[in-house]
Amino acid sequence: MIKNIKFIVVSIISIVLCLTLFTCTTQRQEQKQEPRDLADILSGDTLRIATMNGPTSYFNYKDNEMGYEYEMAKLLCSDMGVNLELMLFNNENELVNAVTENKVDLIAYKLPYTSDYKEIISYTNKEYVTKQVIVQCKSDSMIKDVLDLCGKDVYVKAGSVFDTRLQNLNNEVGGGINIKYMPDTMAFEDLIAEVAVHSIPMTVSTEDIAKLSKTYFSNIDYSLGISFPQRAAWAVGKNSPELLNFVNEWYADKKHQNQFKRLYSKYFEKSKYFESSGLPKITGSGGISPYDDLLKEYAKTLKWDWRLLAAVVYKESKFNAKTVSWAGACGLMQLMPKTAKSLGVDNDSALFDPEINIKVGVAYIKKLGRLFPHLTDSNEKIKFTLAAYNAGPGHIFDARALSMQYGKDPNVWDGNVEHFILMKSDPEYYNDTICHFGYCRGEETANYVKDVLSKWEQYKIRIKE
Repeated sequence: MIKNIKFIVVSIISIVLCLTLFTCTTQRQEQKQEPRDLADILSGDTLRIATMNGPTSYFNYKDNEMGYEYEMAKLLCSDMGVNLELMLFNNENELVNAVTENKVDLIAYKLPYTSDYKEIISYTNKEYVTKQVIVQCKSDSMIKDVLDLCGKDVYVKAGSVFDTRLQNLNNEVGGGINIKYMPDTMAFEDLIAEVAVHSIPMTVSTEDIAKLSKTYFSNIDYSLGISFPQRAAWAVGKNSPELLNFVNEWYADKKHQNQFKRLYSKYFEKSKYFESSGLPKITGSGGISPYDDLLKEYAKTLKWDWRLLAAVVYKESKFNAKTVSWAGACGLMQLMPKTAKSLGVDNDSALFDPEINIKVGVAYIKKLGRLFPHLTDSNEKIKFTLAAYNAGPGHIFDARALSMQYGKDPNVWDGNVEHFILMKSDPEYYNDTICHFGYCRGEETANYVKDVLSKWEQYKIRIKE
């Protein structure tokens, strides 16, 4: 009897294992899709693009999808006459697997050339060359030769690719480079910011990230290379030769070159901050701006001190009603056209009208404030609303989720949610499954909240109510 029971149990287990193996095999077969080439893409009316979150590839900014690689892919799809279907992955191996398994058609990312990758994918002529560089402040005494790094402090994150390269370089020059380590909680871009404000003398970065950072910090220099150049490019699957030819011909076509140059300038050359020169004259006495009456009127709908709203406008545009940012934000309150359209303004030129711009900007602030009904402290609500106005609410929701995950109070900005908005420029954090909005230049948002509140305090001292 016991033997029979054992036989039945073993038989049931065997059947379950067989069914499990069959199910897994079936799922793998379902996941392995048929290869697609140009004709299939055109007939299907969709190009499936793979990329990664990051400062140069793809990110969400003020509720707008942006990124150099992403916008280049949009241009490609427009010229092909197809829709863009975007898929985001966490690392380069995932990108390559997605193409080889025919889940996507094209990798729109700076994928490094490797012998292993070259065997299973086809690189396009949309090629980049970058290298690791020393980032330092421009001065007459800055380092111009790697041998002069001896005796100098260079700051990196322990265990990073920059740490490895610096260790190797130190061996190559016979030692003497003082390699200093920054906390793991700091993102690579934060180290460049530390250099720019003279908190540390030098760090190491890739040339493309350093070039992007220079649009935020004009005082940095990245001319000293410390590695061999590394090639990278977009890529397609081995079974898509026609798509490969199309992308190569599209990229080489001279009629697109001006578009490419404008897009490159947008991300890697155009300054991301406004100059303070050329401010409009203040009419009357004891005022903040020529728009004080409008600010006083519309601040009432927010139940805000009008001087706080003035601080927002100063931070956004320095009271220049005709300003357009690198990202396309317009006017006094730097409204993105997409945001304005969602609030009923379809005509982009209307955003240069001071009253319309302030009215719509205030409506957007009011909308953002309603996203945080759980915040009963008015000061906290102001901080969260300002942060959402700067970065977009999605990133603030992500930072709150990270706060909860790491045991911090998600209803307190300073030191809590603020800390995790800073961490959202680090792949370890923005690639966390709890985050839904990816990369964010968190330092910009944290500083935005501080700067607006600081300016508000100045205005309260200057303008008594």
